[in-house]
Amino acid sequence: QVQLVESGGGLVQAGGSLRLSCAASGRTFSGYTMGWFRQAPGKERERVAVISVSGGLTYYADSVNGRFTISRDNAKNTVYLQMNSLKPEDTAVYYCAAKSSGSFWSNDYDYWGQGTQVTVSS
Repeated sequence: QVQLVESGGGLVQAGGSLRLSCAASGRTFSGYTMGWFRQAPGKERERVAVISVSGGLTYYADSVNGRFTISRDNAKNTVYLQMNSLKPEDTAVYYCAAKSSGSFWSNDYDYWGQGTQVTVSS
């Protein structure tokens, strides 16, 4: 079992930055592929960024590529999402998720956090 707790969300003006953190507890964090997802009101959940176990492979949605950076610190059991040049359309609840097996590219995750709200004002 893995427990995930996100933090770092908040209200920011367009063009600003936020860094989300996701702290994991339970089983060995370093063995999990980690992802960030978001869901805006009335919209489907969107995969935002993914990082492999070693951190050597990452994925970004086209909508955030070049603005967001995913990273992980296995010693601290934490994954981060640095969000720069934020836009109003980035407003959503952001969730981190973990999976221990399966394709890096699949959206089938085993564990989810409770989410953190990010609001970008224009």
